[in-house]
Amino acid sequence: MAQASAAKSERQEETRHLDMATQPVKRLRMMLAAGEEVQEVERVLGRTGDNVVSELLRGRGTFYEWDHYPKGDVFDGQSHSQYFYHAHPGGFRDTEHGHFHTFVRAKGMPRGMKPMRRKKRDKWPMGDKALTHVVAISMGSKGQPLRLFTTNRWVTGETWYRADDVAKVIGRFVIDHARPSWPTNRWVGAMIRLFWPQIILLVKARDQVIENWAAQNPKKDTLEDRRLEVVSQAEVDIEAQIAAIKAALAERT
Repeated sequence: MAQASAAKSERQEETRHLDMATQPVKRLRMMLAAGEEVQEVERVLGRTGDNVVSELLRGRGTFYEWDHYPKGDVFDGQSHSQYFYHAHPGGFRDTEHGHFHTFVRAKGMPRGMKPMRRKKRDKWPMGDKALTHVVAISMGSKGQPLRLFTTNRWVTGETWYRADDVAKVIGRFVIDHARPSWPTNRWVGAMIRLFWPQIILLVKARDQVIENWAAQNPKKDTLEDRRLEVVSQAEVDIEAQIAAIKAALAERT
């Protein structure tokens, strides 16, 4: 019964649209700029029948499940942000083509940000190699975003930071160079800024699900438990998000 309850929590979806009136005006303006950038990238790529996924995969041959695209990931040496695209079967992914995993590495984190204290962390990358998963972006067959989701530690091989710390790196994620795809790089970073408050909710929900799972399975190392993979998720609607941001700004300014 405990297992079923935890599995239900794992599949829970956060509210798609938040009350944007609770967001700081400065953040709302950043989110609006990000939304406009997302739309512009999609508009320009759409003129030639492309999208951010096809643009990233262009010239890379057969698309294989599990492989990282591009090989070696995309990494920004100044912001220490990183992402890759890949796919694997099963679960809710039967509706998706693949997904982006996004990270920020240790040198891109705020000073004093430290991993969660835990006895079993021999598998965690530490020091300058430490990294936190920000969020994953699930993509449909036409290159459109479907949902955002978080994962358990074993999925990404990350260093585990609490939600309050992960929230601090959302605004730091940026890939500010042209390779392997300038449009895709800009789109991924803009999506994270556009859905900033949803990502905060998702990582907080992630921590709560992990805590509940641990209580229900006390003999297991929850962060390495292969039965718990996707931890929290939320569908996304770009146009609705932008409309909500504009409405909140109109009331506040």
